[in-house]
Amino acid sequence: MATINPAYARLTAGYLFPEIARRTREFQSAHPDASILRLGIGDTTEPLPSAATDAMTTAVAGLADRETYSGYGDSEGQTTLRQAIADLYTSWGAEVKLEDVFVSDGAKSDSANLQSIFATDNVVAVQDPAYPVYVDSNVMAGRTGTKNEQDQYEGLVYMPCNAENGFFPALPEQKVDLIYICSPNNPTGTVATKEQLKAFVDYALAHKAVILFDSAYAAFIQDPDLPKSIYEIPGARSCAIEVNSFSKIAGFTGVRLGWSIVPKELEAEDAGPGVLHGMWTRRQNTFFNGASNVVQAGGLAVLSEAGQAQTGELVSYYMENARIIRECLQEKGLTVFGGENAPYVWMKTPEGVGSWEFFDKLLGECHVVGTPGAGFGPSGEGYFRLSAFGHRENILQATERIREQLSL
Repeated sequence: MATINPAYARLTAGYLFPEIARRTREFQSAHPDASILRLGIGDTTEPLPSAATDAMTTAVAGLADRETYSGYGDSEGQTTLRQAIADLYTSWGAEVKLEDVFVSDGAKSDSANLQSIFATDNVVAVQDPAYPVYVDSNVMAGRTGTKNEQDQYEGLVYMPCNAENGFFPALPEQKVDLIYICSPNNPTGTVATKEQLKAFVDYALAHKAVILFDSAYAAFIQDPDLPKSIYEIPGARSCAIEVNSFSKIAGFTGVRLGWSIVPKELEAEDAGPGVLHGMWTRRQNTFFNGASNVVQAGGLAVLSEAGQAQTGELVSYYMENARIIRECLQEKGLTVFGGENAPYVWMKTPEGVGSWEFFDKLLGECHVVGTPGAGFGPSGEGYFRLSAFGHRENILQATERIREQLSL
């Protein structure tokens, strides 16, 4: 008799973004003439860089010719792309080698899949608020109990991030085994300093813990003093895995291409150097046949000199959107964070107004969709996220509506 994984029953409500979509559909059905502007989900909107589309077009054409056809590639990714990714890190001042790099179909899936190489009794710590996949994937894996009265899953260690600590958490007071950190942070738009990351690297080295570091928004960092990779921190190669993506810098959200970095020096409490690297290699070879050859050609082009110039223009476009949103909210007298080194603007909701209540208010009064902070974890209650990923004309129209129609 087949039985189901009982851990799935511990998940509460719907995944954040489908729930936003459901509420938006209901509003649209009740107000069919309303023009809804979406500043919620962080989906890119502008066309792919021409360097990428040209390379993928050439790669597709190559599949139509017996002489240039290619089938399965290495599960770890094409060597040229892996080297280009390693070179990117070198330009950031981070030590990454070709053999550390594993090309994938995106940082989101890697963030979930990587925890499969660790025991289910590992104690997991997450920033709170956090990108939902960090929490939900560990719930599905059976590492947690049910939610308690504080809206926290039993068994998880929540590291609160709020205005008082600059939206970067204090070190866990107890021993933990896996630590999820996202910088630039989704949803708060804030970036960890080298000093802040060093404290966590030192903690991980002392406790034989492993940091799972999500740097998917690294290209948006404008301040040259802020780290783009955890491998800029001495010792991180022995205690950290990093994931990143082409989704936001090059518009590959629907194309799907990312990478993880698992250094051979990485250790765990019961595994010396090389073991986790070997396990992740085996996992990818068993479950994954590699990212699309066509898409990898596009990724390699993105990292070329021409591609970097074009993605730089995309980043500038979205960061200008963030500036427009940020200044609009400030003009309304709202308290705002982020939007300076990341494409997300994180605002405090008006006094006494909950996150989902503000979602309904913004949608009802302005026909603008954002993301309730509570959807990212208990510490997100009382906050709200707006995304800079949008067409400029929509950003301008949305902010004009907020200025004129949002009652505070």
